[in-house]
Amino acid sequence: MALYVQKFGGTSVGSVERIKSVAERVKRFRDQGHQVVVVVSAMSGETNRLIGLAEEINEEPTPREMDMLVSTGEQVTISLLAMALHRLGVPATSYTGAQVGIRTDSAHTKARIQNIETNDLQQDLDDGQVIVVAGFQGVDDEGNITTLGRGGSDTTGVALAAALNADECQIYTDVDGVYTTDPRVCSRARRLKTVTVEEMLEMASLGSKVLQIRAVEFAGKYNVPLRVLSSFDEEGEGTLIVAEHQESDTTMEEPLISGIAFNTNEAKLTVLSTPDVPGVASKILGPISDANIEVDMIVQNVAPIGDHTDFTFTVSKADYRQTQKILENTVLPSLGGGEVRGDDQIAKVSLVGVGMRSHAGVASKMFRVLAEEGINIRMVSTSEIKISVVIDEKFMELAVRSLHTAFGLDRDDVKEEA
Repeated sequence: MALYVQKFGGTSVGSVERIKSVAERVKRFRDQGHQVVVVVSAMSGETNRLIGLAEEINEEPTPREMDMLVSTGEQVTISLLAMALHRLGVPATSYTGAQVGIRTDSAHTKARIQNIETNDLQQDLDDGQVIVVAGFQGVDDEGNITTLGRGGSDTTGVALAAALNADECQIYTDVDGVYTTDPRVCSRARRLKTVTVEEMLEMASLGSKVLQIRAVEFAGKYNVPLRVLSSFDEEGEGTLIVAEHQESDTTMEEPLISGIAFNTNEAKLTVLSTPDVPGVASKILGPISDANIEVDMIVQNVAPIGDHTDFTFTVSKADYRQTQKILENTVLPSLGGGEVRGDDQIAKVSLVGVGMRSHAGVASKMFRVLAEEGINIRMVSTSEIKISVVIDEKFMELAVRSLHTAFGLDRDDVKEEA
């Protein structure tokens, strides 16, 4: 007998028919003798509907009241799923985050889990109950309902799996695992049997939306076996997120590259002719940080002969205009002049793989492949297991497909793309 925590997202419970299907799947696990805790999201589109209602009442509702409102979406799902299980003869009890004892801090709309009380949960499991828990929510020390941010149901699932010492946390979604890249961009993408926590964190932060970053962090910190599966297809083993690649995962050593991530939601800004003196970077980035704008990649050119250089960085495309105004109205006057140039038609393409640690020449091969396709590199950023480049957005799909083939990630069972 094993203990499984199974999380089903909004599309997986998006209709009464889908909820009934989830109940049947859960019943099959229980009939095999396993204990099951189910974590569910609100039905697809429900959270957005609730947010829309709030905005009709007040364009700037308080975070506390927003948490009170949006947390109701998951409560609908847990009760409906419990009813569906009862109909199948399965004893089940639904719990909100507060009822199950998920304690968080008081940061409304983006709370973090601090503790989970598991005694009552374990007793229910020992009594043969299926536990159905509302994801995405908890309660602070004052008894206020809190939410964990969009995608927080993944974190709820992993946190419960850690607290209950579950054998596996299964994340059911609309894809059947983690792929070498987005199959919608590259039809030759293949599903990975395993991927390390490190690699999954990098891919999630670089644009892959299969799992929430905080959930992967939680799984790594508490050593929770985490598997991504399809809620629409019961065949296949999905993708297992592991601490490190096992010897059986590959015939020789760790695979060189596990995946290619991309992100078109960034913009590039350059401050021209900045003084090449200590403290300039702080003068440029300080006001941007004060505005709660996150900066991603940074490049500062070396001054060739004179005493001025260029400073380039990227931000989210949503923050592009605001950042541009801060540079022009605050930063340039503090620097005594200069010029700002921007480009919001860029893409970041990244190679990710723990195998990079023991292989030289990955960067040079990446640059050569892009050069052969006539793709100019605007910026470069590297880490132990990642190489990212910024290119023109119009070349993104070509870059992903070319690199996917060059690094041996293609499936063999599909025809060549036109």
